[in-house]
Amino acid sequence: MGMLRGVQEVDAVATLELQATGTIQVQGQSCKLMTYRASINYQVSGMRVQYTCTLPNGQSHKAIEVVSGAFAWDEDIVGAGLVPGRGTATPNRGSLNERLIRLWSSPQGAPKAAAAGGENTKVAMEGGKPVVTFPIPGMQGAIAKATLNAENQAEQVETRLGNVVTEFTYEKYDDYNAPDDKVYGYFPGHIVEKRNGVTILDLTVKQTDVGNLYVVVPVPQSVQRPAQP
Repeated sequence: MGMLRGVQEVDAVATLELQATGTIQVQGQSCKLMTYRASINYQVSGMRVQYTCTLPNGQSHKAIEVVSGAFAWDEDIVGAGLVPGRGTATPNRGSLNERLIRLWSSPQGAPKAAAAGGENTKVAMEGGKPVVTFPIPGMQGAIAKATLNAENQAEQVETRLGNVVTEFTYEKYDDYNAPDDKVYGYFPGHIVEKRNGVTILDLTVKQTDVGNLYVVVPVPQSVQRPAQP
């Protein structure tokens, strides 16, 4: 499932950042994105998504949603809780599964998860297209099925966990890096995420940086500590 030219370069993207416009579901409503930035590190399985959006009633909503390893939390500022007295990191265990699924079902995350699946990863042909089935790392019982296009890029990833089905569609692959930083790191220009048939995310990508930039997602101590009774 190569996102870069050449089979050897499949895993070359260890980190990436993308900016996009579109909509995201907030409080059960479609929220129009004003800003959207996702920073991802696949080597440490971490992702931080920062966005601001406008709800149908005109109210503004802002969020910083983070996942790293077995922890999910929300921040009021980037890096909240890493330095005492600087920002608040709020544990959000209930969002762990959906954030890990989003991470490992992504265009670059899926091939890495499939490779990590070892003998549990299966390849077949369906409707004349290659289909790769693999477990989601760190999530017992979560199984993803990626359908590839003619360039061996993921065009659809369906992930099942219990009775929850999350479907991702990817199209319009191109190099969306800045004009002076083209590296043939192909990424979809349009991303749609649905959960049990309901659209959660609809993104039009404005720009990416797949030049292995520096992305770290350390877990604050306040998030690592178990909740007090």
